[in-house]
Amino acid sequence: MTTSDFSDTAVRDRLRKKVLWRLSPFLGLMYLVNYLDRTNLAFAGPAGMKTDLGLSAAAFGFASGIFFLGYLVLEVPSNLALHRFGARRWLARILVSWGVVASLIAFVPNAESLYVLRLLLGMAEAGFAPGVLLYLTYWFTKRDRARAMALFLVAIPLTSVVGAPIAGALIQYGAAILPGMSGWRFMILMTGLPAVILGVICWFYLTDRPEGATWLTGREKQLLVADLRAEEGDGEKSHRVRDALLQPRVWLLGLTYFGILYGLYATGFFLPTIIAGFKETYGVEYSTLEVGLLTAIPYGVAAVGMIFWARHSDVKGEVVRHFAIPATVGGIGIVAAMYAGSPFLAMAGVTIGATGILCSMPPFWGMPTRLLTGAAAAGGIALVNTLGNASGFVGPFLTGWLSDLTGSQRSGMWIVLVLLFVSAAVSVLVFRGAFDEQVEREPVG
Repeated sequence: MTTSDFSDTAVRDRLRKKVLWRLSPFLGLMYLVNYLDRTNLAFAGPAGMKTDLGLSAAAFGFASGIFFLGYLVLEVPSNLALHRFGARRWLARILVSWGVVASLIAFVPNAESLYVLRLLLGMAEAGFAPGVLLYLTYWFTKRDRARAMALFLVAIPLTSVVGAPIAGALIQYGAAILPGMSGWRFMILMTGLPAVILGVICWFYLTDRPEGATWLTGREKQLLVADLRAEEGDGEKSHRVRDALLQPRVWLLGLTYFGILYGLYATGFFLPTIIAGFKETYGVEYSTLEVGLLTAIPYGVAAVGMIFWARHSDVKGEVVRHFAIPATVGGIGIVAAMYAGSPFLAMAGVTIGATGILCSMPPFWGMPTRLLTGAAAAGGIALVNTLGNASGFVGPFLTGWLSDLTGSQRSGMWIVLVLLFVSAAVSVLVFRGAFDEQVEREPVG
């Protein structure tokens, strides 16, 4: 190895860290605000929204889930637009539009207007998460991708670690801060406005591709672009989106992701309600702020677990087992929590469940981002995310309907367990032993 080779290796090591810490924290902050806007109904519901608007559990689940109808319709077109017009412009547009719509939900007078604005919110947010996942493939090689994605996706549990206490405090003290507005309305307004601010910052902060990064040196740009292009290999032979949209493996990945997100959304939307129900189940009553703090515990553990599990996946260079194992454990934990004999054991089960579900996500996204490149990645990643997020409508609505029907959350959580088991089984039976080999020699796009 020559002196030049040693020098390039040192530059690459510094470059990987430089890009990681330049992009991932800001993208993660954007996702934290995104996820809080998407899920703030979980905190608003038991804090007065359901009573003020006359929502049953099923109607509340419908309001939570209708977001995803608008989201799903525009998901693929939005990702293709990002690939064409650039991440800086498109992500800024998404942030500003969803921030405006999210803030307007604070003023809904009835259930019908809530449904309309939740639908519009989904349309405004469409393409954000898959757009960022696609954007990360422009900057990170496969060896660093799981960790970069974990630092982005960790915003999901951090939303509850940071967002739940904030939401609880805004609800509890909102009426005093802004007289005449109920606490849950004040919380929704205050959690919607940051997206508009981040949209403006995004316009000036992000760079579409490494070639245009003024914060990289000429040598750093050259090495990063060369590494990314070398990894594409034969992927240049086809850039048609239809190659990804018609590929069976992409559809199977989407259906696998459906099970994971079903568990995430069904659990996340109703966790504050479950904890608030400890009074009836265990004779223990918590204030709104305390419910927010308790909701943060499972997700705090999950946030730490995601980072370490993604790093382990990168070190081992393996994604299928790193997806299937935590998905299975997560399903068991969620159901066990429903049969616990004390609040402590119930929280332990929920913590295991949330940690398992969330730890499975970075390794999962290591599959489609290895399989797809170019424009095919824009369409394929969006399709996988679209199929997965269909569970965002089905999960909360079905869980709420079963709760109304049975008077318990147990039946809804059993469905979570079954779908997580199916997702884990599909990943092992279909992709293990075949997926990793084919990923290296048959990239699409």
